[in-house]
Amino acid sequence: MEELRTIHKKELRDLQARITQKKKSATKKTRKGVNEECEALERQLKEKQDLELSELAGGLPTNNMNGGIVGDEPEEPEETDEPPFPGQPDRIQKSLRSLSPPSLQSIQPERPRKPNRQKARLARRTAEQETLAAQAAEEAANLPDLREQERLTMLKEFEVHGLSEKEVRPDGHCLYSAVADQLAELGIDLEPKLASTTAPNGVEGSRNELPEYSRVRMVTAKFISEHPDDFSPFLEEPLSEYVHKIRDTAEWGGQLELLALARAYGAQINVLQGDGRIVSVGPGEGVSDGKELWLAYYRHSFGLGEHYNSLRKGK
Repeated sequence: MEELRTIHKKELRDLQARITQKKKSATKKTRKGVNEECEALERQLKEKQDLELSELAGGLPTNNMNGGIVGDEPEEPEETDEPPFPGQPDRIQKSLRSLSPPSLQSIQPERPRKPNRQKARLARRTAEQETLAAQAAEEAANLPDLREQERLTMLKEFEVHGLSEKEVRPDGHCLYSAVADQLAELGIDLEPKLASTTAPNGVEGSRNELPEYSRVRMVTAKFISEHPDDFSPFLEEPLSEYVHKIRDTAEWGGQLELLALARAYGAQINVLQGDGRIVSVGPGEGVSDGKELWLAYYRHSFGLGEHYNSLRKGK
């Protein structure tokens, strides 16, 4: 009996070491399954040892002679790999197996399972992604609302300069649509000194049948093509291709187009920026008839990005 109890204590210590190792290698997702597996191992070992003690005692109840699974600290000093009574443990084990019914012979401690490295990698990757997402959300929450800031600045400047705003469609033609609205307000012809009647894409027809923004595009393209020395140094492509994009596509307009528009229509174009600054583009020397066009330029307030609206004097 003492020899069997000694064997049982060693089995308990070995099992406790396995359980400790399993729990250390468990991840957040596998912890529940590992705990259930450890409880099953403890229960199987306890049942096995109780049956062995009962068999050795002649079938009498053992009243839990081993007292269940021990804690992290062993009840007795750590034993060496050598059995306490050389030659006895193996003989006793064989004897117990020969006396046990077949159902008892099948009760064996489970072999330690290798940790699933793929699941561990997936768990680590998921944890890293969750951490990065939380950090990104926190950074986004701390960023200023650029759209709101830009809109508030614009409204303040409208009050200062006595302007009201007319929104135009953010479709790539917004600069030309806003200029066309300004020209109509001032009573300026959309096609000053326009020699050609050719519409975009080479279609012949009445210019008045074209959209207003398209007619303004034609004026811009014509002025740039007639003044290549003023614009070619600032281009990264042939002048003909650049003029084609202005006249026949929905290419956005920028600083060069503003300059061409101001000179073609002989008017000063004032562009109110989202930060409160006003950028003025003049018609050139010798032109001072007092015509002014007002545009609002946004960087953050519209989904497609940069955008122009028309501004009118008065409210």
